[in-house]
Amino acid sequence: MNWKMIKRRAMSMMLFSLLNFIPLCAQPGWVKKATKSVFTLKTFAADGSLIGSSNGFFIGSNGEAVSNFTPFKGASRAVIIDSQGKEIPVLSILGADDMYDVVKFRVDGKTQPLVVSAAAAPVSSNVWLLPYREVKNVNSGMVRKAEKFHETFDYYTVALTMPENTVSCPLLNDAGCVIGMMQQPASLKDTLSYAVGVSFADSLKISAFSMNDATLQQTQIKKELPEAIKEATLALYLANSNADSATYAMMVHDFIVKFPDAPDGYTYRAQLSANSGDFKSAQSDMEQAIKLADKKDEAHFSYARLIYNKEIYQSAQPYANWSLDKALSEVREAISVTPVPTYRQLEANILFAQQNYEEAYNIYLDLTNTDLRSAEIFYAAARCKEMQKDTTAMLALMDSTVNTFSKPYLKEAAPYLWARAQARRNAGKYRDAINDMNEYEELMKATINDNFYYVRHQTEIEGRLYQQAINDINRAIQMNPDEILYYAEKASLEVRVGMYDQAIQTAQECIKIDPNNSDGYLFLGLAQCLKGQKAEGIPNLQKARVLGDTQADALIEKYK
Repeated sequence: MNWKMIKRRAMSMMLFSLLNFIPLCAQPGWVKKATKSVFTLKTFAADGSLIGSSNGFFIGSNGEAVSNFTPFKGASRAVIIDSQGKEIPVLSILGADDMYDVVKFRVDGKTQPLVVSAAAAPVSSNVWLLPYREVKNVNSGMVRKAEKFHETFDYYTVALTMPENTVSCPLLNDAGCVIGMMQQPASLKDTLSYAVGVSFADSLKISAFSMNDATLQQTQIKKELPEAIKEATLALYLANSNADSATYAMMVHDFIVKFPDAPDGYTYRAQLSANSGDFKSAQSDMEQAIKLADKKDEAHFSYARLIYNKEIYQSAQPYANWSLDKALSEVREAISVTPVPTYRQLEANILFAQQNYEEAYNIYLDLTNTDLRSAEIFYAAARCKEMQKDTTAMLALMDSTVNTFSKPYLKEAAPYLWARAQARRNAGKYRDAINDMNEYEELMKATINDNFYYVRHQTEIEGRLYQQAINDINRAIQMNPDEILYYAEKASLEVRVGMYDQAIQTAQECIKIDPNNSDGYLFLGLAQCLKGQKAEGIPNLQKARVLGDTQADALIEKYK
């Protein structure tokens, strides 16, 4: 090896040593400015007690920031304290990931963000950990690994011992661009530290379906609506049935603020106002929704439905500007634009409520030839014929209702089987009614109560199926042994079929439960008289008379 080569190697070694020494004794010029983007975070429970604290940094100019998610669990409120010591409230969550312990959120006001690096930091490159406010303690390290996760994002292993209280502080490259967010080390003395790529934190967002995911449900801090209007609209729709009323009302308010030219927010707010009896505000919002809507038919339909529901379910709260006539006018406005079956169904419902049964029936019948053909439509048509006292047509339509289902029936058929059973019973078709009740029992066995068996018992009596009637009244008594009516009904039936000893026993049980009820004495006395025990029976009939039973007089006269 010649002298020149030895000299060149020595110079290289000196340069390498110098490069590794520089970060320890000097810091880049961007540090002072970058520090303004780092903050400390505090989260609080509903009672105001402190849950946790951490660090974080801004990645957007409109309050977008990132930190670790752990302090947000169970929190109802959060604040950040910026580099100037100013306390700023956290407004909303923009996204979260529990596995990598990352959260993206928004604070109130404009913010100075760090520049997010467009490229990953290469292995062996120099990086800087920027703590909150402590400019003189900026630490440097070297990237040992840059591993991919979720195919796109980087997870860094850095040769660096993290100072205390620097979890969620930013990790920056030599150019001053943030590449990662520091994560909790295994111990404070570890010479290796870890950072999740900031591009992952920046990518977090809320979709319509993630509003209710398990991670976001761990914090009570408000979740921001999705950025896309279609996603936000779907989020409102889902929240209408899943979120509590206060959360949902806040979401509707936020939707209107975020999308002031979208009709959906005003439609949802109108529903909230109507539910609380503020029909004037509801009317104003619906008129605004119609004004803004591109699809006028949908807005008119929503208004018609709102008025109809108010007139049906809140009729005790009058509002002069709304009526069934107004609802009919609005839905017909929608039909004039687009005559879809759903609009016509609401038109028929309104006509039925107005007792215009023939016109409503004709619409329902038309709808059986559309995509809306269903048990619901046939049943509505049957109700029209029931109100018109056309029993034959009504029963035929009830058959069509049930025939929309196939055997073996599923639970969806149960309400219609029960409705047909009642219709058949009222029409004197008792055994057909019992068949429907039997089908209903098979479907709803887990939820059937004593009243079902009592009603079927009565139907079986009318159909002269006395043994089945006795079995059912026994089931009703078994399920509700304190109901006096059931014992009286059972005793009455036992007298009717000549089971006098059983009737005497049942009547005595009735008296035992309630000695002041006349039914027990009436059927006890009657059964005894029919059995030839008039000496015992007549005093019991007299007792029934004293307790107010008007039937007792005739029986006393008959058997005296």
